[in-house]
Amino acid sequence: QVRLVESGGGSVQAGGSLRLVCTASGRSFSNYAMGWFRQAPGKEREFVAAITWLRKTTSYSDSVQGRFTISRDNSKNTVYLQLNSLKPEDTAVYYCTTRPGGSRTSFDDYTYWGQGTQVTVTS
Repeated sequence: QVRLVESGGGSVQAGGSLRLVCTASGRSFSNYAMGWFRQAPGKEREFVAAITWLRKTTSYSDSVQGRFTISRDNSKNTVYLQLNSLKPEDTAVYYCTTRPGGSRTSFDDYTYWGQGTQVTVTS
């Protein structure tokens, strides 16, 4: 059974930083892209960042480009999301996800999902 477990969320003041961690288990994740989406209250789930397996090519949404950094450790089946210069509009539940093949920005293209971790940014 595939399982994705996120951690590292919390409450932080604007301008602060957090690091989210997601560990995957239950199968081999070779050639699986991993990513992060977020969902704020009353809004649709939106793409944040993704990273490929071999070349570790990264992609970001425009709203987080330059502030967030995604990385992964394939030996640990773990993906990280470093959140810097946080803004109140970054407040959301952040979800880890994975799919076979390359990165995608659409929610529908991902196969497995974690339960999410709350990030709250106060002004």
